[in-house]
Amino acid sequence: MPKTNAVRVLDRLKIAYELHEYEVDPEDLSAETVARKVGLPLEQVFKTLVARGDKHGIFFAVVAGDAHLDRKAVARLSGDSKADTVSLKEVQPLTGYVRGGVTVFAAKKDYPVFLDESALRFPVISVSAGVRGTQIFLAPADYARAAKAKTGPIARRESDSAAGDE
Repeated sequence: MPKTNAVRVLDRLKIAYELHEYEVDPEDLSAETVARKVGLPLEQVFKTLVARGDKHGIFFAVVAGDAHLDRKAVARLSGDSKADTVSLKEVQPLTGYVRGGVTVFAAKKDYPVFLDESALRFPVISVSAGVRGTQIFLAPADYARAAKAKTGPIARRESDSAAGDE
């Protein structure tokens, strides 16, 4: 399995992880599909969203696969008045990664990272390794440390009110 730049960052920091490869369907890059293919519950597979705050600019918001970004909550956590995800066409120029392969590690710039606090409930979470078809399994505390992430309640579940969802 070839090492991605994201994996090299974890190696440099001496953080334990496992890589899990899966067959990619370019027509279905959903977190549900990734979770099924890597054998984890959807709430343990985290998606990395690229967002922009009105005061502080670009940042990463990392939320569970079964959740949506709560724009108001992430704006509060980031010190912005408002925040929203960027358009899909902006993702690769900003991060160097394509949809389905976005990770906070080794992105084009060292953007701030905001992680939903639900990650801390699990012994292991899964995030993209920086390419479609490979996920990194690691302890959420190690992920937060390596990403220099600030954690907080930035996600809403389907069962929650729809206000503020992505």
